[in-house]
Amino acid sequence: MKLETIDISIFIIYILGILVLGLYASRFNSKTKKGYFLAGDKLPWWMIGGSIIAANISSHHLVGAMGVAYSRGFVAITLEWAAILIGFNALLWVFLPYYLRNGFYTIPEYLQVRYGSLTRAVYAILILFTYIFVEIGAVLFLGALSLYALFDIPIIYSILALATLTGVYTIIGGLRAVVWTEMVQLVVLVVGGVVLTFATINEAGGIQTVIDSTKDWKMIYPADDPDFPWTMYLGGLLCISVFYCATNQFIVQRILAAKNEWHGRMGVIFGNYLKFLVPLIITVPALVAPLFLPDLDKPDLLFATLVEQLLPKGLIGLVMAGLISAIMSHISGAINSCTTILTVDIYLEYFNKKASDSQAIRFGKRSGIVIIMLGIMSSVLLISYSDKPVFLYLMNLYGLFTPGIATMFIMGVFWKRTTTSGALAAGIITIPLSLLIEFLLPDMPFFNRTGIVFWTCMLVCFVVSLLTKPKPDVELKGLIWNKESLKLPESERHLYKGIRNPFYWWLFITIVVLFFYVRYF
Repeated sequence: MKLETIDISIFIIYILGILVLGLYASRFNSKTKKGYFLAGDKLPWWMIGGSIIAANISSHHLVGAMGVAYSRGFVAITLEWAAILIGFNALLWVFLPYYLRNGFYTIPEYLQVRYGSLTRAVYAILILFTYIFVEIGAVLFLGALSLYALFDIPIIYSILALATLTGVYTIIGGLRAVVWTEMVQLVVLVVGGVVLTFATINEAGGIQTVIDSTKDWKMIYPADDPDFPWTMYLGGLLCISVFYCATNQFIVQRILAAKNEWHGRMGVIFGNYLKFLVPLIITVPALVAPLFLPDLDKPDLLFATLVEQLLPKGLIGLVMAGLISAIMSHISGAINSCTTILTVDIYLEYFNKKASDSQAIRFGKRSGIVIIMLGIMSSVLLISYSDKPVFLYLMNLYGLFTPGIATMFIMGVFWKRTTTSGALAAGIITIPLSLLIEFLLPDMPFFNRTGIVFWTCMLVCFVVSLLTKPKPDVELKGLIWNKESLKLPESERHLYKGIRNPFYWWLFITIVVLFFYVRYF
């Protein structure tokens, strides 16, 4: 497809604008560890919630999730809305107080305080694999796939360009540059998504087609479904959601940078509202697109096809800027999380405990370059992947790495008898057990496989903990969930009065999501 001058202009202006904004933001608070890795602990609630969703929603949603919705229907949205009911609730009501009250830079720091340094290293290794192969590699590939389908740009060139542009301001500016650019990218993403949604609905016959499609909306599928069995709620989806939303440096780093607990909680809840709305913008076009695109061979190309066929000049540049927004915000967040973990949990812990702030930041920047290179390599490996929508492939990868991580956190925070040996056992068996089940039962839905591995990790952790010596109660003070955990800090109680109380805002969005689950059961 040949781009018009106006589309090219919009596209170039946007890319340059983001680059300039990221570099400008890097001027603030990037001279210290706290400034570089946590934006100086000064993020307000609206920036926290907005950046969480901007980092979360990426090309694997605009491209991958849209492809899943086209081929499988409304059930695709359950992977997003389940986060509101499961993962973000775990973060909001269980883990958030521990993270903020202990002043952690990274999520693995909780594991060290709870279990010891070895569990911290196991988490760091597992999470870095996840970020490189899923959060960076797959997102780069999916974005490049759309650019290739639309403009015939070689995939490898797009991968290199996207990785380089994003890496520049992320490595130079740290978390502050990431969050500032994410807020702009979220607006562009939403505007571009809304434009494409209305264009698709109009082509399909108007709003009545959406209303008519609701008769086929279904959120719970039979147990023998190959991708979305209802049994996924018993373990697989539970495990992935808790990991991704509540114990994932990529998401939680924004909470760690909150001004205080109230801003942290309101940020999560604001993120819930965006998490409800943005997937609708992505899913609805895919549900009505079959009315005029009934036989699309590759569902992952639906986004590119809609842009090419439906949008006039000018709007193409805007929507593609939305796609690039999604890619860049996601990659920048992943790179920043990787560099934070490598610096705080590996370099400062094992190689240079007395490093100055400038030494730590220098190491973080250098490690960021390595992470980008590894992400590019992993994205190249995906070029040959075409069996099913790539979004499902990403969930499959999450299922390989996450059961042990979720187990370490859940058992650690809810059961004081959990020992270091029990947590390590769960983390170590995760990948081998996942690969073994996939080899022996290749047709098993990955959600079921993940659930089996998750509950096996929980059982192993339980048994090993019973056979080993736990920490004394005095060393676990402030680390185990109890009613004291829900008490608000004295200095913040005045913030929770009346309409400012996060509970009311949380209750409303929770009821709305539950209504959809009941209505389209």
